[in-house]
Order: sequence, then C-alpha cells, then structure tokens
Amino acid sequence: MEPLVETVTEDDRWAAFGLAGLADRAAAGVLAALDLPRVGFTLAVLGCDDARIAALNGDFRQKDKPTNVLSWPSEERGAEFVGEAPAPPEPGTPDDPESLGDIAIAWETCMAEALAQQKPAEDHVTHLLVHGVLHLLGYDHVEDEDAALMEGLEVRILARLGVSDPY
Repeated sequence: MEPLVETVTEDDRWAAFGLAGLADRAAAGVLAALDLPRVGFTLAVLGCDDARIAALNGDFRQKDKPTNVLSWPSEERGAEFVGEAPAPPEPGTPDDPESLGDIAIAWETCMAEALAQQKPAEDHVTHLLVHGVLHLLGYDHVEDEDAALMEGLEVRILARLGVSDPY
C-alpha cells in the first residue's frame, strides 16, 4: 500500500526516530476515526530542527520563535459554526489523491516538551502529528467549543493508537 504521508527529513534525527512510520500511522488513525478512506488522500510532513521551524513560524505566523508543529491546509476546511465539525473533504483517486496539506515538526522543541511532560517521545510526536492532521482537516482550537471538540477527537484517536490521554 502506498504511504499516505510523504515525509521529508531535513534533520537526520527524525529519520533515525522513525518519523515516516509515525506520521503515516497518525494520519491513517485520523482518517479512520473520521470514517474517511486512507486511499484518495495525501499529505506531506517535514521533520526539521528548531531553527527551520522558527523561520517558518516567522514567515507564516509572524512569530519569530520555534514551535512544536505547524500546519498548512491545502484549502480552507473550517466549520461554518463554532463547536461544529468541519465538513469532510472528498477523496481523490489512488492515482490522483486529494492533498490535505503540509505539516512541519521540530526536533528540539518536541523532545524538550516530551521530557518536561514526562511522556514517551513517540507518544508526544504522535499526538502532535494527529493534532496537525486535524488542523489540515479544518479543526482548530481558537474558540473554547472548537478546542473541546478537537481535543476530544485527539484523545479518542490517540487511544485507538495506544497512546495515553495527553491532556
């Protein structure tokens, strides 16, 4: 089966960590939880370092500092009303899958957070990838109702993946 996620590792620590497998598993878990087919969608994940994500954060969010994960949906998919789930995207074909967008994840920040929160690094990274994929699908956490919806989904998806509640 073709991978759902195209993974690019600018930082070799991500390759050794197994980012490609974690990203594919997280994305497939999100799609399954939302009753979306695995075939017909694609997304890209960039495994980078704090310097690279700080530059991206500055360019796209005007925040000149590193962050753990960033996402760029291929199109606006947000819900019409606060607290409502966004409409699911239509899948493409196996030969021409629908791109959901791109995610970037930073090594140093993710590992420091996992250590500070006393969580296994793989679990923390899986959570951040699930979080990023949900953003690509139009979920957000700006309003309290939206945050509750997104966090509830994350907890359910992570449980299905064998990851403890991150909250």
